[in-house]
Amino acid sequence: MANRPWHTLALSAVLALAGCATDVTRPGTETPAAAPKGAVPLIDREALFGNPTRTSGQISPDGRWLGFIAPRDGVLNVWVAPRDNPADARPVTNDRNRGIRGFSFAYTNNHILYAQDVGGDENFQVFATSLVTGTTQELSPKGARASIAALSRRWPGEVVISHNQRDPRLFDLYRVDIRSGESERTFENDRFVSFLVDDNFILRFAGIQTRDGGSEWFRRFGTAWESWTKIPQEDALTTAPAGFSFDGNTLYMLDSRGRNTGALFAIDLRTGERTLLREDARADVTGTLSHPMTGVVQATSATYLRSNWVALDPEIEADLARLRALAGDGEFGVASRTLDDRTWIVAVSRSDAPTTFHIYDRDAGEITFWFNTRPELEGKPLATMWPVEIPTRDGLVMPSYYTLPTGSDPDGDGRPDRPVPMVLLVHGGPWARDFYGLNPQHQWFANRGYATLAVNFRGSTGFGKAFVNAGDLEWGRKMHDDLLDGVAWAVAQGIAQRDKVAIMGGSYGGYAALAGVTFTPTDFACGVSIVGPSNLNTLLASIPPYWEPIKRQFATRVGDPETAEGRALLEERSPLNFIDRIQRPLLIGQGANDPRVKQAESDQIVRAMEAKSIPVTYVLFPDEGHGFARPQNRLAFNAVAESFLGNCLGGRVQPIGDDFAGSSITVPNGAALLDGLPAALAAHQAAIKP
Repeated sequence: MANRPWHTLALSAVLALAGCATDVTRPGTETPAAAPKGAVPLIDREALFGNPTRTSGQISPDGRWLGFIAPRDGVLNVWVAPRDNPADARPVTNDRNRGIRGFSFAYTNNHILYAQDVGGDENFQVFATSLVTGTTQELSPKGARASIAALSRRWPGEVVISHNQRDPRLFDLYRVDIRSGESERTFENDRFVSFLVDDNFILRFAGIQTRDGGSEWFRRFGTAWESWTKIPQEDALTTAPAGFSFDGNTLYMLDSRGRNTGALFAIDLRTGERTLLREDARADVTGTLSHPMTGVVQATSATYLRSNWVALDPEIEADLARLRALAGDGEFGVASRTLDDRTWIVAVSRSDAPTTFHIYDRDAGEITFWFNTRPELEGKPLATMWPVEIPTRDGLVMPSYYTLPTGSDPDGDGRPDRPVPMVLLVHGGPWARDFYGLNPQHQWFANRGYATLAVNFRGSTGFGKAFVNAGDLEWGRKMHDDLLDGVAWAVAQGIAQRDKVAIMGGSYGGYAALAGVTFTPTDFACGVSIVGPSNLNTLLASIPPYWEPIKRQFATRVGDPETAEGRALLEERSPLNFIDRIQRPLLIGQGANDPRVKQAESDQIVRAMEAKSIPVTYVLFPDEGHGFARPQNRLAFNAVAESFLGNCLGGRVQPIGDDFAGSSITVPNGAALLDGLPAALAAHQAAIKP
């Protein structure tokens, strides 16, 4: 698998809790701050947050088919085209609701595989669609949470799938026929949270979580299990076995034990010999390129401020050099490779241009442009993202990114000509991170007149175990101090106006926004919380059943609800308990089907604020989960958020117009707090009445 994200394999369960209109005012949608004459053109929200024109380009293993995701009747679906005629593309799936977000070619070369949930409930079902007949086959049961555990060129017509139909807490393994959907359970799970299956579809390793929040991995011999290695809690987010070479003799492992950052090792399973393949003093190894026929890792990447690819195999050094030249001052990634390794699909990203996909013919050394993901952004006034290191008050360094309002940096050196309003955009997780690249929210705010700051606060992943572990038990404490330190830095650099800084984010970022308006009620001009937990005790009490085996990770890193001390800490760090302090406007967005941060997290803080006559605007989508997947809902929420931020920070506002069309938006509370919102909602309701 090309560009394999090692840290998302064994650790994925833990890391999960990670839009040209004219600027014309209309009645009821007045722009708080009119754009001055000669201002940069307003970029329509749909160009930033609507569906991409195309994305996720791939090539089939035999090189006959090109595949990508693009809208079909306004909904994202998978399309394919012959390799020798890319323009002759046709849709092969027909999702009519949430859209398909990712897919892979099966080794049959005549099927694509994808997963889909219902209304954001995250009970993903796996499907296979035939490129020949167009028929779609269910490969896992409806209502269970499933994922692909293994694909193999040795067994092209089959796939190994894990799902939790038998027990919602545990995932069993099934060998499934891609054409018929016939399934055979090959492993009934009684304790494990992670699996490693080799290229022969043999389960070789499995991991459990230990009481201290670490893990223990077991090696399988026949039907017996033998303890293989133990990983302490301090290394749990930066250490895990990750995959095999296809001969099954080499295990690749990301390991931070005895060091700070996660380095990549190759372990000979016959002799036990460990070979260090790549280490980086500042960042974990998080990406690989593996040979499609052997599974041998040929190159690795580590990302501190920017991605850095290093070849391990001299045979691809020239290839990487060509791709670096293609990317220029941007970054590249290899999306897929043919089995004969003659053709690669390459994505190139920049912070101020849409991502592009290219076809690389290794024999000829030629790279052919394939498509631009958002051609509607070409020629638009996009802003540059600036990487920066920001110090914390206690001596840590936060790799971070900021973007300035378009036109505010006349010298092009990352310094505005005057302090400007700013949005502190906080990432979710919190065991995740912000990256360099085209970020639609950064571009949105830059176009409206705001700077954007994205801080990789302590607890963020990718920078070694010391940095991620510094966030243990620090929700709303030092993690919040880091955000304040980021704002102080931006003010000191002349970037941000101190009295015009908003805090906004989703998931943990939503929690941070709630913490911002409660714990530090005068430090932010307003807050936008999207699917943000308001009560840490109820959050941990309502986690999905399939997170039960990893509860100790949350106990050691957030707070232990099984002890009096832990419950007290969770109470102390729950914004719900401090709503009396709120002095600034607050906007809350929520999906009704969210299985991670349930609707009750937003409902309870809205009810408590209402009871105390504290104003709050609450936007609820009945067909969304942990975030807003349907583009109509994204556009609707962002239209509300833009009006909210315009009132708060004084930037430009594109009228709501028809951005509610096709959405399921409801506003149970506080619609009247935003000019034009009641009228827009009434018009939307009138339009959808039968």
